[in-house]
Amino acid sequence: MFNWLSDLFNARRKRLRPHAPHIESVASHNSFGSGAPTDVHSARLYEQSPWIYIAINRIAEAGALAPLKVYRLAGEKRVGIENHPLEQLLGNPNPMTSRFELFEQTLGSLELHGNAYWFLAGDAGGQPREIWALRPDRMTVVPDRQTVVRGYLYAIDGQMIPLDALEVIHFRRWNPGNDYYGLSPISAARAAALSDKHMADWNRNTFGEDQGVPAGIVNIQDFISETDFERVKREWRNNYGGTARKTVFLRGGSMEWQNIGFSHTDLDFLQGRRAQRDEILNIFGIPVALVSENATEANAKVAERLFIERTLWLKLVRVAQKITQELLPFYGADLVAEYDDIRPTDTDARLAEIRAAYPLLSINEMRATYFQLPPVPWGDVAVSPHPPAPSPIEREGELQSDSMGKAVFDELAQWERFALNRLDKPEQTRPFEVSAVPDELAFEVSAGLLFAGDREGVKSVFAGAREGLG
Repeated sequence: MFNWLSDLFNARRKRLRPHAPHIESVASHNSFGSGAPTDVHSARLYEQSPWIYIAINRIAEAGALAPLKVYRLAGEKRVGIENHPLEQLLGNPNPMTSRFELFEQTLGSLELHGNAYWFLAGDAGGQPREIWALRPDRMTVVPDRQTVVRGYLYAIDGQMIPLDALEVIHFRRWNPGNDYYGLSPISAARAAALSDKHMADWNRNTFGEDQGVPAGIVNIQDFISETDFERVKREWRNNYGGTARKTVFLRGGSMEWQNIGFSHTDLDFLQGRRAQRDEILNIFGIPVALVSENATEANAKVAERLFIERTLWLKLVRVAQKITQELLPFYGADLVAEYDDIRPTDTDARLAEIRAAYPLLSINEMRATYFQLPPVPWGDVAVSPHPPAPSPIEREGELQSDSMGKAVFDELAQWERFALNRLDKPEQTRPFEVSAVPDELAFEVSAGLLFAGDREGVKSVFAGAREGLG
Protein backbone atom coordinates (compact mmCIF):
# COMPACT_ATOMS: atom_id res chain seq x y z
CA MET A 1 0.00 0.00 0.00
CA PHE A 2 2.84 2.38 0.81
CA ASN A 3 5.20 1.19 -1.93
CA TRP A 4 4.78 4.40 -3.87
CA LEU A 5 5.83 6.37 -0.79
CA SER A 6 8.89 4.18 -0.39
CA ASP A 7 9.86 4.85 -4.01
CA LEU A 8 9.63 8.60 -3.37
CA PHE A 9 12.07 8.46 -0.46
CA ASN A 10 14.42 5.74 -1.73
CA ALA A 11 17.44 7.98 -2.17
CA ARG A 12 18.29 9.68 1.12
CA ARG A 13 19.98 13.04 0.81
CA LYS A 14 23.42 13.61 2.30
CA ARG A 15 23.28 17.41 2.12
CA LEU A 16 20.84 20.30 1.78
CA ARG A 17 19.40 21.21 -1.60
CA PRO A 18 20.57 24.49 -3.15
CA HIS A 19 17.01 25.55 -4.01
CA ALA A 20 13.57 25.01 -2.46
CA PRO A 21 11.74 22.43 -4.62
CA HIS A 22 8.26 23.85 -4.00
CA ILE A 23 8.89 27.35 -5.44
CA GLU A 24 7.99 26.39 -9.00
CA SER A 25 4.71 24.83 -7.92
CA VAL A 26 3.86 27.81 -5.73
CA ALA A 27 4.53 30.22 -8.58
CA SER A 28 2.40 28.14 -10.98
CA HIS A 29 -0.43 27.93 -8.47
CA ASN A 30 -0.36 31.70 -7.91
CA SER A 31 -0.27 32.54 -11.57
CA PHE A 32 -0.61 36.15 -12.66
CA GLY A 33 -4.02 35.39 -14.12
CA SER A 34 -5.44 34.99 -10.61
CA GLY A 35 -4.62 38.62 -9.85
CA ALA A 36 -4.37 40.28 -6.47
CA PRO A 37 -7.02 39.45 -3.86
CA THR A 38 -8.14 43.07 -3.64
CA ASP A 39 -10.88 43.92 -1.20
CA VAL A 40 -12.93 46.87 -2.39
CA HIS A 41 -14.81 47.04 0.91
CA SER A 42 -11.82 47.59 3.20
CA ALA A 43 -11.38 51.27 2.32
CA ARG A 44 -15.12 51.77 2.55
CA LEU A 45 -15.27 50.25 6.03
CA TYR A 46 -12.38 52.51 7.07
CA GLU A 47 -14.44 55.48 5.94
CA GLN A 48 -17.72 54.32 7.45
CA SER A 49 -16.80 52.50 10.68
CA PRO A 50 -15.64 54.89 13.42
CA TRP A 51 -13.95 52.10 15.39
CA ILE A 52 -11.94 50.79 12.44
CA TYR A 53 -10.94 54.38 11.67
CA ILE A 54 -9.85 54.94 15.28
CA ALA A 55 -7.97 51.63 15.53
CA ILE A 56 -6.00 52.09 12.31
CA ASN A 57 -5.22 55.74 13.01
CA ARG A 58 -3.98 55.00 16.54
CA ILE A 59 -1.53 52.44 15.18
CA ALA A 60 -0.43 54.41 12.10
CA GLU A 61 0.06 57.75 13.83
CA ALA A 62 1.79 56.33 16.91
CA GLY A 63 4.12 54.23 14.76
CA ALA A 64 4.98 57.18 12.52
CA LEU A 65 6.43 59.01 15.55
CA ALA A 66 8.83 56.23 16.56
CA PRO A 67 12.49 56.97 15.68
CA LEU A 68 14.28 54.47 13.41
CA LYS A 69 18.08 54.23 13.54
CA VAL A 70 20.76 52.40 11.58
CA TYR A 71 23.47 50.35 13.30
CA ARG A 72 26.58 48.55 12.11
CA LEU A 73 27.15 45.03 13.39
CA ALA A 74 30.46 44.52 15.14
CA GLY A 75 30.42 40.94 16.34
CA GLU A 76 27.59 40.69 18.84
CA LYS A 77 27.41 44.46 19.34
CA ARG A 78 25.53 47.14 17.44
CA VAL A 79 27.38 50.38 16.82
CA GLY A 80 25.18 53.38 16.13
CA ILE A 81 25.77 55.36 12.93
CA GLU A 82 25.00 59.04 13.25
CA ASN A 83 23.02 60.58 10.41
CA HIS A 84 23.19 57.53 8.13
CA PRO A 85 22.15 58.18 4.49
CA LEU A 86 19.06 55.99 4.98
CA GLU A 87 17.99 58.09 7.95
CA GLN A 88 18.39 61.19 5.79
CA LEU A 89 16.34 59.58 3.01
CA LEU A 90 13.55 58.57 5.40
CA GLY A 91 13.51 62.11 6.76
CA ASN A 92 12.70 63.39 3.26
CA PRO A 93 11.39 60.44 1.19
CA ASN A 94 10.22 62.43 -1.84
CA PRO A 95 9.12 65.96 -2.76
CA MET A 96 5.48 65.26 -1.82
CA THR A 97 5.79 63.10 1.31
CA SER A 98 7.19 63.70 4.78
CA ARG A 99 8.67 61.03 7.02
CA PHE A 100 5.52 60.97 9.15
CA GLU A 101 3.28 60.57 6.09
CA LEU A 102 5.42 57.75 4.68
CA PHE A 103 5.25 55.62 7.82
CA GLU A 104 1.64 56.57 8.53
CA GLN A 105 0.60 55.31 5.09
CA THR A 106 2.80 52.20 5.41
CA LEU A 107 1.44 51.11 8.80
CA GLY A 108 -2.09 52.13 7.84
CA SER A 109 -1.95 50.07 4.64
CA LEU A 110 -0.74 47.03 6.57
CA GLU A 111 -3.77 47.28 8.86
CA LEU A 112 -6.21 48.14 6.09
CA HIS A 113 -5.08 45.74 3.36
CA GLY A 114 -2.49 43.48 4.99
CA ASN A 115 0.09 44.78 2.48
CA ALA A 116 2.18 47.90 1.98
CA TYR A 117 4.56 48.76 -0.87
CA TRP A 118 7.48 51.15 -1.29
CA PHE A 119 8.83 52.08 -4.72
CA LEU A 120 12.54 52.98 -4.74
CA ALA A 121 13.86 55.52 -7.22
CA GLY A 122 17.65 55.72 -7.39
CA ASP A 123 20.57 57.51 -8.97
CA ALA A 124 23.19 56.28 -11.43
CA GLY A 125 25.23 54.86 -8.57
CA GLY A 126 22.43 52.50 -7.62
CA GLN A 127 21.49 53.98 -4.24
CA PRO A 128 17.89 54.97 -3.48
CA ARG A 129 17.18 58.68 -3.68
CA GLU A 130 13.38 58.65 -3.32
CA ILE A 131 10.80 56.42 -1.62
CA TRP A 132 7.17 56.42 -2.76
CA ALA A 133 4.41 54.60 -0.90
CA LEU A 134 2.10 52.81 -3.36
CA ARG A 135 -1.55 51.87 -2.96
CA PRO A 136 -1.92 48.12 -2.26
CA ASP A 137 -5.29 47.89 -4.05
CA ARG A 138 -3.55 48.81 -7.32
CA MET A 139 -0.64 46.38 -6.99
CA THR A 140 -0.36 42.86 -8.38
CA VAL A 141 2.52 40.48 -7.69
CA VAL A 142 3.93 38.61 -10.68
CA PRO A 143 5.23 35.18 -9.51
CA ASP A 144 8.39 33.58 -10.83
CA ARG A 145 9.38 29.91 -10.78
CA GLN A 146 13.02 30.57 -9.90
CA THR A 147 13.12 33.88 -8.01
CA VAL A 148 9.67 33.59 -6.35
CA VAL A 149 8.74 37.14 -7.45
CA ARG A 150 9.48 38.33 -10.98
CA GLY A 151 8.10 41.81 -10.45
CA TYR A 152 4.96 43.84 -9.85
CA LEU A 153 2.27 45.50 -11.93
CA TYR A 154 0.81 48.80 -10.79
CA ALA A 155 -2.56 49.55 -12.37
CA ILE A 156 -3.91 53.11 -12.81
CA ASP A 157 -6.99 53.72 -14.98
CA GLY A 158 -6.40 50.55 -16.98
CA GLN A 159 -2.71 51.27 -17.54
CA MET A 160 -0.40 48.51 -16.26
CA ILE A 161 2.98 49.87 -15.10
CA PRO A 162 5.63 47.12 -14.73
CA LEU A 163 7.93 47.41 -11.71
CA ASP A 164 11.04 45.32 -11.16
CA ALA A 165 11.27 43.28 -7.96
CA LEU A 166 14.41 45.22 -6.97
CA GLU A 167 12.50 48.49 -7.10
CA VAL A 168 9.70 47.45 -4.71
CA ILE A 169 9.71 46.63 -1.02
CA HIS A 170 6.67 44.58 -0.08
CA PHE A 171 5.62 44.68 3.58
CA ARG A 172 2.97 42.12 4.43
CA ARG A 173 1.21 40.46 7.31
CA TRP A 174 0.98 36.70 7.60
CA ASN A 175 -1.78 35.16 5.50
CA PRO A 176 -2.46 31.42 5.95
CA GLY A 177 -4.46 31.31 2.73
CA ASN A 178 -2.12 33.06 0.28
CA ASP A 179 1.57 32.78 -0.62
CA TYR A 180 2.06 36.33 -1.89
CA TYR A 181 -0.40 38.69 -0.19
CA GLY A 182 -0.94 39.56 3.45
CA LEU A 183 -4.17 39.31 5.43
CA SER A 184 -5.83 42.42 6.83
CA PRO A 185 -7.36 42.46 10.33
CA ILE A 186 -10.48 43.84 8.66
CA SER A 187 -11.13 40.36 7.29
CA ALA A 188 -11.59 39.12 10.85
CA ALA A 189 -13.41 42.27 11.95
CA ARG A 190 -15.75 42.43 8.96
CA ALA A 191 -18.81 40.87 10.63
CA ALA A 192 -18.51 43.11 13.69
CA ALA A 193 -17.88 46.18 11.56
CA LEU A 194 -20.86 45.51 9.28
CA SER A 195 -23.11 44.79 12.25
CA ASP A 196 -22.05 48.05 13.87
CA LYS A 197 -22.60 49.91 10.60
CA HIS A 198 -26.08 48.43 10.16
CA MET A 199 -26.97 49.38 13.73
CA ALA A 200 -25.75 52.92 13.11
CA ASP A 201 -27.74 53.08 9.83
CA TRP A 202 -30.85 51.80 11.62
CA ASN A 203 -30.42 54.44 14.31
CA ARG A 204 -30.05 57.15 11.67
CA ASN A 205 -33.05 55.94 9.70
CA THR A 206 -35.15 55.75 12.85
CA PHE A 207 -34.76 59.49 13.23
CA GLY A 208 -34.65 60.14 9.51
CA GLU A 209 -37.11 60.38 6.69
CA ASP A 210 -40.17 58.10 6.65
CA GLN A 211 -39.21 56.27 9.83
CA GLY A 212 -40.06 58.73 12.59
CA VAL A 213 -42.10 56.10 14.49
CA PRO A 214 -41.62 52.29 14.59
CA ALA A 215 -43.70 50.20 12.21
CA GLY A 216 -47.14 49.02 13.26
CA ILE A 217 -50.61 47.95 12.13
CA VAL A 218 -53.72 50.09 11.90
CA ASN A 219 -56.57 47.69 12.59
CA ILE A 220 -59.98 49.01 11.45
CA GLN A 221 -62.42 47.00 13.51
CA ASP A 222 -65.66 48.05 11.76
CA PHE A 223 -66.39 47.27 8.15
CA ILE A 224 -65.96 50.29 5.87
CA SER A 225 -66.45 50.80 2.16
CA GLU A 226 -63.65 50.70 -0.35
CA THR A 227 -63.86 54.48 -0.73
CA ASP A 228 -63.50 55.08 3.01
CA PHE A 229 -60.67 52.55 3.23
CA GLU A 230 -58.69 54.41 0.54
CA ARG A 231 -59.41 57.70 2.31
CA VAL A 232 -58.10 56.30 5.61
CA LYS A 233 -54.86 55.13 3.98
CA ARG A 234 -54.39 58.45 2.20
CA GLU A 235 -54.93 60.52 5.31
CA TRP A 236 -52.67 58.24 7.37
CA ARG A 237 -49.78 58.56 4.91
CA ASN A 238 -50.25 62.29 4.40
CA ASN A 239 -50.33 63.07 8.11
CA TYR A 240 -48.09 60.35 9.53
CA GLY A 241 -45.39 59.91 6.88
CA GLY A 242 -42.12 61.83 6.72
CA THR A 243 -40.26 63.26 9.67
CA ALA A 244 -43.04 65.42 11.15
CA ARG A 245 -43.86 62.86 13.88
CA LYS A 246 -47.43 64.13 14.20
CA THR A 247 -50.26 62.41 15.98
CA VAL A 248 -52.82 61.28 13.39
CA PHE A 249 -56.57 61.84 13.71
CA LEU A 250 -58.73 59.90 11.25
CA ARG A 251 -62.37 60.08 10.44
CA GLY A 252 -64.19 56.80 10.12
CA GLY A 253 -65.19 53.84 12.19
CA SER A 254 -63.54 52.37 15.28
CA MET A 255 -59.79 51.74 14.81
CA GLU A 256 -56.95 50.32 16.88
CA TRP A 257 -53.18 50.89 16.60
CA GLN A 258 -51.00 47.85 17.26
CA ASN A 259 -47.25 48.42 17.55
CA ILE A 260 -45.17 45.57 16.10
CA GLY A 261 -41.76 47.31 16.04
CA PHE A 262 -38.95 47.25 18.57
CA SER A 263 -37.61 50.27 20.39
CA HIS A 264 -33.94 51.01 21.05
CA THR A 265 -34.44 49.84 24.62
CA ASP A 266 -36.03 46.56 23.50
CA LEU A 267 -33.03 45.84 21.28
CA ASP A 268 -30.46 46.89 23.92
CA PHE A 269 -29.08 49.19 21.26
CA LEU A 270 -26.26 50.90 23.19
CA GLN A 271 -24.97 47.67 24.72
CA GLY A 272 -24.94 46.07 21.29
CA ARG A 273 -22.84 48.86 19.83
CA ARG A 274 -20.40 48.65 22.75
CA ALA A 275 -20.00 44.93 22.13
CA GLN A 276 -19.21 45.57 18.44
CA ARG A 277 -16.75 48.30 19.43
CA ASP A 278 -14.93 46.05 21.88
CA GLU A 279 -14.66 43.22 19.35
CA ILE A 280 -13.25 45.48 16.62
CA LEU A 281 -10.72 47.12 18.93
CA ASN A 282 -9.58 43.77 20.32
CA ILE A 283 -8.98 42.43 16.81
CA PHE A 284 -6.72 45.41 16.05
CA GLY A 285 -4.97 45.13 19.43
CA ILE A 286 -6.30 48.40 20.85
CA PRO A 287 -7.15 48.13 24.59
CA VAL A 288 -10.69 49.37 25.15
CA ALA A 289 -9.55 51.56 28.06
CA LEU A 290 -7.72 53.79 25.55
CA VAL A 291 -11.05 54.97 24.11
CA SER A 292 -13.53 54.21 26.90
CA GLU A 293 -15.14 57.20 28.55
CA ASN A 294 -15.35 55.28 31.84
CA ALA A 295 -11.65 54.37 32.09
CA THR A 296 -9.79 55.62 35.14
CA GLU A 297 -6.36 57.20 34.90
CA ALA A 298 -4.76 53.99 36.18
CA ASN A 299 -6.66 51.87 33.63
CA ALA A 300 -5.71 54.25 30.83
CA LYS A 301 -2.00 54.05 31.75
CA VAL A 302 -2.09 50.25 31.83
CA ALA A 303 -3.94 50.23 28.50
CA GLU A 304 -1.36 52.53 26.93
CA ARG A 305 1.46 50.31 28.14
CA LEU A 306 -0.23 47.17 26.78
CA PHE A 307 -0.84 48.89 23.44
CA ILE A 308 2.82 49.88 23.08
CA GLU A 309 4.26 46.57 24.28
CA ARG A 310 1.91 44.03 22.65
CA THR A 311 0.63 45.84 19.56
CA LEU A 312 2.67 48.80 18.36
CA TRP A 313 6.14 47.44 19.13
CA LEU A 314 5.53 44.20 17.22
CA LYS A 315 4.40 46.12 14.14
CA LEU A 316 7.49 48.34 14.29
CA VAL A 317 9.74 45.28 14.48
CA ARG A 318 8.08 43.90 11.32
CA VAL A 319 8.79 47.12 9.41
CA ALA A 320 12.36 47.49 10.70
CA GLN A 321 13.35 43.94 9.79
CA LYS A 322 11.95 44.34 6.27
CA ILE A 323 13.96 47.54 5.82
CA THR A 324 17.06 45.68 7.04
CA GLN A 325 16.44 42.82 4.63
CA GLU A 326 15.62 44.71 1.43
CA LEU A 327 16.67 48.37 1.74
CA LEU A 328 19.90 48.48 3.76
CA PRO A 329 21.83 46.15 1.37
CA PHE A 330 21.96 49.16 -1.01
CA TYR A 331 24.30 50.80 1.53
CA GLY A 332 26.60 47.88 2.31
CA ALA A 333 26.80 44.77 4.46
CA ASP A 334 26.50 44.30 8.22
CA LEU A 335 23.87 47.02 8.65
CA VAL A 336 20.69 46.71 10.63
CA ALA A 337 17.73 49.05 11.14
CA GLU A 338 16.08 49.15 14.53
CA TYR A 339 13.55 51.35 16.24
CA ASP A 340 14.35 52.91 19.58
CA ASP A 341 12.82 50.71 22.26
CA ILE A 342 9.71 52.72 23.10
CA ARG A 343 8.31 50.10 25.45
CA PRO A 344 7.65 51.58 28.89
CA THR A 345 9.90 50.39 31.68
CA ASP A 346 8.89 49.67 35.23
CA THR A 347 11.14 51.90 37.35
CA ASP A 348 10.94 49.66 40.41
CA ALA A 349 11.72 46.55 38.37
CA ARG A 350 14.61 48.29 36.61
CA LEU A 351 16.08 49.41 39.95
CA ALA A 352 15.75 45.88 41.33
CA GLU A 353 17.51 44.54 38.23
CA ILE A 354 20.36 47.01 38.67
CA ARG A 355 20.75 46.09 42.32
CA ALA A 356 20.78 42.38 41.45
CA ALA A 357 23.56 43.04 38.90
CA TYR A 358 25.83 44.81 41.41
CA PRO A 359 27.85 41.73 42.48
CA LEU A 360 28.02 40.38 38.91
CA LEU A 361 29.04 43.33 36.72
CA SER A 362 31.85 45.83 36.79
CA ILE A 363 31.28 49.57 36.81
CA ASN A 364 31.98 49.80 33.07
CA GLU A 365 29.57 46.95 32.36
CA MET A 366 26.91 48.66 34.46
CA ARG A 367 27.49 51.95 32.64
CA ALA A 368 27.18 50.32 29.22
CA THR A 369 24.23 48.03 30.03
CA TYR A 370 21.93 50.30 31.99
CA PHE A 371 23.04 53.86 31.29
CA GLN A 372 24.57 53.70 27.77
CA LEU A 373 27.69 55.47 29.03
CA PRO A 374 31.27 55.01 27.76
CA PRO A 375 33.84 53.13 29.86
CA VAL A 376 36.06 54.95 32.35
CA PRO A 377 39.62 54.07 33.41
CA TRP A 378 38.56 53.15 36.95
CA GLY A 379 35.53 51.13 35.82
CA ASP A 380 36.96 47.62 35.77
CA VAL A 381 36.20 47.05 39.46
CA ALA A 382 32.96 45.53 40.68
CA VAL A 383 30.08 47.61 42.01
CA SER A 384 28.71 46.87 45.46
CA PRO A 385 25.59 48.37 47.03
CA HIS A 386 27.40 48.32 50.39
CA PRO A 387 31.11 48.85 49.70
CA PRO A 388 33.41 47.54 52.44
CA ALA A 389 34.98 50.05 54.75
CA PRO A 390 38.47 50.92 53.52
CA SER A 391 41.47 49.90 55.51
CA PRO A 392 43.53 52.61 57.24
CA ILE A 393 46.14 52.44 54.48
CA GLU A 394 43.47 52.73 51.75
CA ARG A 395 41.74 55.55 53.59
CA GLU A 396 45.05 57.36 53.96
CA GLY A 397 45.77 56.89 50.28
CA GLU A 398 42.33 58.14 49.22
CA LEU A 399 41.91 61.09 51.55
CA GLN A 400 45.58 61.81 52.34
CA SER A 401 44.61 64.23 55.04
CA ASP A 402 41.71 65.31 57.21
CA SER A 403 41.31 68.41 55.09
CA MET A 404 40.73 66.32 51.95
CA GLY A 405 38.21 64.12 53.75
CA LYS A 406 36.38 67.22 54.94
CA ALA A 407 36.26 68.50 51.37
CA VAL A 408 34.56 65.27 50.25
CA PHE A 409 31.92 65.47 52.97
CA ASP A 410 31.35 69.17 52.29
CA GLU A 411 30.87 68.51 48.58
CA LEU A 412 28.44 65.68 49.32
CA ALA A 413 26.42 68.06 51.50
CA GLN A 414 26.46 70.68 48.75
CA TRP A 415 25.43 68.07 46.17
CA GLU A 416 22.57 66.92 48.43
CA ARG A 417 21.24 70.49 48.71
CA PHE A 418 21.52 70.82 44.93
CA ALA A 419 19.57 67.56 44.36
CA LEU A 420 16.83 68.53 46.82
CA ASN A 421 16.50 71.94 45.22
CA ARG A 422 16.19 70.37 41.78
CA LEU A 423 13.16 68.35 42.97
CA ASP A 424 11.33 71.66 43.46
CA LYS A 425 12.57 72.99 40.12
CA PRO A 426 12.22 70.19 37.55
CA GLU A 427 13.00 72.59 34.71
CA GLN A 428 16.58 72.86 35.99
CA THR A 429 18.78 70.60 33.87
CA ARG A 430 22.32 71.79 34.78
CA PRO A 431 24.31 68.88 36.29
CA PHE A 432 26.23 69.15 39.54
CA GLU A 433 29.95 69.55 38.99
CA VAL A 434 31.93 67.02 41.03
CA SER A 435 35.51 67.81 42.01
CA ALA A 436 36.37 66.35 45.44
CA VAL A 437 34.17 63.23 45.57
CA PRO A 438 35.95 60.11 44.22
CA ASP A 439 34.80 59.00 40.77
CA GLU A 440 33.55 55.62 41.99
CA LEU A 441 31.43 57.21 44.69
CA ALA A 442 30.19 59.90 42.30
CA PHE A 443 29.00 57.23 39.89
CA GLU A 444 27.07 55.39 42.62
CA VAL A 445 25.44 58.63 43.81
CA SER A 446 24.47 59.58 40.24
CA ALA A 447 22.97 56.15 39.63
CA GLY A 448 21.01 56.31 42.89
CA LEU A 449 19.63 59.79 42.10
CA LEU A 450 18.16 58.48 38.82
CA PHE A 451 15.64 56.48 40.84
CA ALA A 452 15.13 58.85 43.76
CA GLY A 453 11.73 60.39 43.11
CA ASP A 454 11.20 62.24 46.40
CA ARG A 455 13.13 64.00 49.15
CA GLU A 456 13.43 60.89 51.31
CA GLY A 457 14.93 58.97 48.43
CA VAL A 458 17.51 61.70 47.79
CA LYS A 459 18.50 61.83 51.45
CA SER A 460 18.83 58.05 51.56
CA VAL A 461 21.27 58.10 48.62
CA PHE A 462 23.58 60.60 50.31
CA ALA A 463 23.29 58.89 53.69
CA GLY A 464 24.53 55.70 52.06
CA ALA A 465 27.39 57.60 50.42
CA ARG A 466 28.55 59.06 53.76
CA GLU A 467 28.31 55.64 55.38
CA GLY A 468 30.53 54.24 52.67
CA LEU A 469 33.18 56.85 53.42
CA GLY A 470 33.21 55.76 57.08
